[in-house]
Amino acid sequence: MRTPFPSLPEFGTGWSANRRIALLATVLACLLALAGTTVYLTGRGEQHRPPAGASPTAPDSPKPSAGTPRPSGETGSVPAPPQISDPVQFAKATAQMLWSYDTRTTRHEKQLAGMEAWMTSESQYSDWASVSAQMPTPALWARMADQQQRATATIAEGHYPAAFKQALSEDPSAITTAYIYAVTVTGKQQIAWSKGGQGAEERAVTLAVQCRPSQDCSLVSIAPRVAP
Repeated sequence: MRTPFPSLPEFGTGWSANRRIALLATVLACLLALAGTTVYLTGRGEQHRPPAGASPTAPDSPKPSAGTPRPSGETGSVPAPPQISDPVQFAKATAQMLWSYDTRTTRHEKQLAGMEAWMTSESQYSDWASVSAQMPTPALWARMADQQQRATATIAEGHYPAAFKQALSEDPSAITTAYIYAVTVTGKQQIAWSKGGQGAEERAVTLAVQCRPSQDCSLVSIAPRVAP
């Protein structure tokens, strides 16, 4: 049986120690409201190893990291972000989107455009680099398409990490600075490719999502490691 190419969540794991530390420090600063304005990773620290992809330019859209082109056009098979105001439910929908793809019907740039549509429009919080890092290079995506690789996801559960709940219990008003919530989601990704090849992998991810009152939630960042 032929082995499939790497699945999307395997990309972006080679971040430098400085980048990981910077992201964790920034997320904590945001969650605990230790600063009036939180500046996310974009443009800071060493660049992560996998090349960032692209996303379409739109008014008030988050700015990409240096050297990250943006694609234009439609979003292919990537679903539009749901109109959800609950952080856990939105995070579960986001994880399902991130763990699902179809190289048979969606080009690399369309996949990225669809992913970016889920991002917050508040550029001071948006960490598009952490999301676009989930994508393989255009060349590898083309090789995956040659093998008709696609994936679907089944979500098991979503919850607030213990550290996040502890921070909120110590300072409940902290969340009102940016209304950014940390949510860990678990599930399973089913991968298939040409000639009947298939496989399944357990998945887990910690997301930062923004859910301001009376507004739909949006994606802020993908943490480099899973928070229990």
